[in-house]
Amino acid sequence: MNDKLIIAGKSYSSRLLVGTGKYKDFAETKAAVEASGAEIITIAIRRSNIGQNPGEPSLLEILPPSKYTLLPNTAGCYSAGDAVRTLRLARELLDGHNLVKLEVLGDPQSLYPNVVETIAAAKTLIAEGFQVMVYTSDDPIIARQLEDIGCAAIMPLASLIGSGMGILNPWNLQLLMERVQVPVLVDAGVGTASDAAIAMELGCDGVLMNTAIAAAQNPVLMASAMKQAVEAGRAAFLAGRMPRKFYSAAPSSPVAGLIGKP
Repeated sequence: MNDKLIIAGKSYSSRLLVGTGKYKDFAETKAAVEASGAEIITIAIRRSNIGQNPGEPSLLEILPPSKYTLLPNTAGCYSAGDAVRTLRLARELLDGHNLVKLEVLGDPQSLYPNVVETIAAAKTLIAEGFQVMVYTSDDPIIARQLEDIGCAAIMPLASLIGSGMGILNPWNLQLLMERVQVPVLVDAGVGTASDAAIAMELGCDGVLMNTAIAAAQNPVLMASAMKQAVEAGRAAFLAGRMPRKFYSAAPSSPVAGLIGKP
C-alpha cells in the first residue's frame, strides 16, 4: 500500500512519531525507537544534548540525522520568546535544519498549550524560514488560524501531556480535521495501543508519543505494539468501516437463496 505521510514536502512510510525522553538510558532509547519503526524523532532541546554540551553523550550518536528526521521541540518553554530562541539554537546545532515542533505551555501543572503565545511564536518562526509543526489545543478555530499562518502540521492534544488518558474528545478532533488541509497528528495523551489505533481510525494523519512508550513496563515491546496499532488504524480508516446500525441486527450469513428455500 503506497500510503505516505507528507510533511513539509517530504514523504514518510511511518505515521508514528516518537520522542526520546524518559528512557532509562541511551540503549533503551535506541531499541525502542528502532522497534517503533518511526522515521521522525522529536528531541527536547532544553533536556537533551545534541552538541550544546561538549564532552557529554549526545543523542546524535545513537539517532544519527543520516537515518532519522530529527524534530527539535520546545518542551519546557512558557513564552513565545523562549520557544523562538530555543529553535534558533536547534537550527544552529543541526546545521540549518528547519523542520521543528513548536509547543508553548500555559502552566507546569497541566502542560496545556498557551495558544496566544503559540500563535505569536509561529508567526516569528515561519517568517524566519522554519517549517513548523505545532502542538495546540483541539480547538478547530485555532487550528485554522495556525494553518493560515503557514504551519506545516497541526498537532492537537488528545488529552494532557503524559496523562495516558487517551482521546477524550474525538468530536473536536473530527471538527478540526474537517477545517484544515495540512496534516493533523495527535500529540499528547496516548496511553496504549488502542488509543493510537482510534486516532488513526478517526482519520488523523499520524500520532506522536513519548511517555506511552517510555513509561511502559517494557518500552521496546510497547513501541512495537504502537507501530502495529498505527498501521492497523490507518488501514481501517482507508478501508472504511461498516455503518453503525443502532437497534437493527443483521446476520453475517445470507438469509436469501438458502437450500430448500426460495
